[in-house]
Amino acid sequence: MNGSSRIVAVLGPTNTGKTHYAIERMLGHRTGVIGLPLRLLAREVYDRIVGLRGPSMVALVTGEERIVPPRTQYWVCTVEAMPEGMGADFVAIDEIQLCADPERGHVFTDRLLRARGLHETLFLGSDTMRGAIAGLVPQAQFMRRERMSQLVYTGSKKITRMPPRSAIVGFSVENVYAIAELIRRQKGGAAVVMGALSPRTRNAQVALYQNGEVDYLVATDAIGMGLNLDIDHVAFSSLSKFDGRRMRQLAPNELAQIAGRAGRGMSDGTFGVTGEARPLDDGMAQAIMEHRFTPLKKLNWRNSDLSFGTVEALIRSLEKPPVGEDLLKAREADDLMALKSLAQMPELMARASSGQAVRLLWDVCRIPDFRGISHAEHAGLLQVIYEHLHERGHIPDDFIARQIRRIDRTHGDIDALSKRLAYIRTWTYVAQRNGWVRDETHWRGETRAVEDRVSDALHERLTQRFVDRRTSVLLRRLKQKEALLAEVNDKGEVTVEGEFVGRLEGFRFSPDKSAQGTEAKALKAASMQALAPQFHLRADRFYNAPDTEIDFTEQGGLMWGENAVGKLVAGADPLKPQVEVFVDEVAGPDVEQKVRRRLQHFIDRKVAALFEPLLALSRDEALSGLARGFAFRMVENFGILPRADVAQEVKDLDQEARGALRKHGIRFGQFTIFMPLLLKPAPTRLRLVLWSLAKGLQEFPEAPPPGLVTVPSVKDAEPGVDTMCGYRMAGERAVRIDMLERLADMLRAKDSRAGFEATADMLSITGMTLEQFADLMQGLGYNAERGERAKVKPGTPETAPEATAEATAEAAVDTPDESAAEPAAEQVEAEPAEPVAAEAEAAPADAAAAEEPEVEVFYTFTWARTRPQGRGPRREPRGEGQPRPQGEARQGRRDKPNDKSRGKPKDGERRRDGKPHGGKGGKPAQQGAKTYSSRPPKKEKAIDPDNPFAALLALKEGN
Repeated sequence: MNGSSRIVAVLGPTNTGKTHYAIERMLGHRTGVIGLPLRLLAREVYDRIVGLRGPSMVALVTGEERIVPPRTQYWVCTVEAMPEGMGADFVAIDEIQLCADPERGHVFTDRLLRARGLHETLFLGSDTMRGAIAGLVPQAQFMRRERMSQLVYTGSKKITRMPPRSAIVGFSVENVYAIAELIRRQKGGAAVVMGALSPRTRNAQVALYQNGEVDYLVATDAIGMGLNLDIDHVAFSSLSKFDGRRMRQLAPNELAQIAGRAGRGMSDGTFGVTGEARPLDDGMAQAIMEHRFTPLKKLNWRNSDLSFGTVEALIRSLEKPPVGEDLLKAREADDLMALKSLAQMPELMARASSGQAVRLLWDVCRIPDFRGISHAEHAGLLQVIYEHLHERGHIPDDFIARQIRRIDRTHGDIDALSKRLAYIRTWTYVAQRNGWVRDETHWRGETRAVEDRVSDALHERLTQRFVDRRTSVLLRRLKQKEALLAEVNDKGEVTVEGEFVGRLEGFRFSPDKSAQGTEAKALKAASMQALAPQFHLRADRFYNAPDTEIDFTEQGGLMWGENAVGKLVAGADPLKPQVEVFVDEVAGPDVEQKVRRRLQHFIDRKVAALFEPLLALSRDEALSGLARGFAFRMVENFGILPRADVAQEVKDLDQEARGALRKHGIRFGQFTIFMPLLLKPAPTRLRLVLWSLAKGLQEFPEAPPPGLVTVPSVKDAEPGVDTMCGYRMAGERAVRIDMLERLADMLRAKDSRAGFEATADMLSITGMTLEQFADLMQGLGYNAERGERAKVKPGTPETAPEATAEATAEAAVDTPDESAAEPAAEQVEAEPAEPVAAEAEAAPADAAAAEEPEVEVFYTFTWARTRPQGRGPRREPRGEGQPRPQGEARQGRRDKPNDKSRGKPKDGERRRDGKPHGGKGGKPAQQGAKTYSSRPPKKEKAIDPDNPFAALLALKEGN
């Protein structure tokens, strides 16, 4: 401990915020450790700190639970489990007055004397510790904290007259159960809290009380150690308890510790007695109210400097008397009693012949006696555990598995489950010890899982036995024919007269499924009577709700938040679906009509917003003739049409009709006619629902995830699903239609007769591997011929000319002027080949033979579909408005290799008369797909640029 370390004793009665103050101080340091008296309280503080700093920085260490993240900064522990010697900046010990406890006091005294933080140490507890701390820790400073509310003694009351929000305290399991049973019969139910319960069971029981499901809590003195509950009154059913050795009267400070749980925060509380407990005398009651108690002068102490040479030496060091008047030798604890019992066994003493073996024996003896059967029974279990650890170094898996298997049962009554819970705590403790089991993570998880299952079962039995308020209240109200008050919270949970009876899911009531027989009938009758006005209030709120609170599912359901309130059904028009509502009959026809109108308004507005381009197309009166018929086909198919299905209709459309349709956003693609705006995720989702309704499907297909270019093909899918999803089937995968049109633009520039390979851009826009792309191309009508070749490493001299040539070719394609590409061509020719040959000759022949070239796979794609006999080669059609790819020659009635074969100069060359070719004035030739003809075009029909034979017809007419 450095010179700047600060030691402070924060003393005062209950409800002064001492623990809260300690948490704030600890979080102000980089690292800290806080020791708490109970496992239940440790878990509560751990949850609070995790909520403030996150789980990655906080550890929880008790005898039966260990959560230690790698980046732990703050340790929340029971006092016995506090790590020693870790050098934390901050250390705090809560309920330090337990130094005087006859059973555990020596542990708290040891922490008082030896536990220190590098920068700050806090001791939290009662004022009775002021003198003892001042004598044992002279450098300690003191801070007094006053109670935030008043505590008043109200005398004796019968249990049947106990006010709501009361806690009745008993000091034995039998007493607690008897009181809880009486309250169930008289008041409807009570929650039960005992120290022997697991945190899971205790939290579940406390939730019954805190949530208002019961108004009474029956507990042992476990509630006196820092558990924060909303208690208005504390009543003692007894003033004496069994402390493990004998029955004794509780001291005034012990009663005050428990009574102080009444009146949390700024709310005043009361305390008194009930049952067979005699009333408190005036002096004791006044002392509790004024927090005046006899100071503690003697603290229990046990030597912590132990000798592990032999078992006898260890026992002598444990029984060493204290030095000083402030310390009192602690009575013989359970661990020392177990050690003395095991020391009487010759076979075990023969094993404990070394210091390491003695230390191991002491660790085993410190296993708490959770079962509490008998001292001899506990010692026998410790002997078996020690023998396994000494002989094998760990407890065998099959042994611990058998023990856990016998406990892992959830049937039985409260007593049976309580015993199993006590038994599993022993093995939970064993699994938490480092090195005692082979697979610590596995066994810690197993024991925790069993404890959770038994805890849940115990909570269920406690609730079944001691909570019956719901049925009794509802039946009594129904018999008296009183109006029942129902409330529905934001989660849809329905309470009638404060009792949970079920859930209101939209406009349908779902009764509590746990109710059976008479209870279920009572719940339903009471709920239907009480919910009638709630349905009208809920319908008004729904009718005025914004569209953002309503949505449709991919199966056509209509949701209000998380509740289903209806479903879509097919209407006369595919774009005008109807609704079917989910409303209970008891709600009445007015509620049903209001819900129906609101849902119809929602879906009509949704269709109008998402299909606005399509609806505008259907309402365009300017369209006539073939254009109007084609618009009808587009509306009928929700804005997407495979081109193959309407090839003739597209061919019949003239340029004026196409222009009118294009104004509505229709794109004439090579494979699909579609509206790009309707390919977005929201319209696609609604389109699938409307299409499924029109088809009468029982199960609607789901929309692909947004943003994917390709998705796997669905086997045995309904015909047309891929189109409605905005995709086109091609092999094993389906590709998005807009991206397919981009791919078609790339393919149009390739020589599909001679064959071509996939470029990086093709693979990039489809997001496919080469093998997947080959399957896609075959699905589009191409042959894919697989081949292998030696892979040329980039940057080698052999590949430099090829790479340069490719770059030159790309530059030539991008550059309209042929002269712009000439320097690049000259640069290619200037690349010398001699250095390459020289290197090849210089390389050793054996090294060249040993280095095998890497093989790569490539595919050559050619058009697979055959043409009718007598026709020229088939060329893929272009989409509407798409220019001829640069470098693609026009085709006439016969194949012509180039323009020079006919003696016609290229654009930019000079003619024989010396004038530049391209028209008068030396203007360059026009770019694009312009056609010429010696006869005037037919007025009745223009050339269809989407026709794959458009270019052929143009040349034919030109000749």
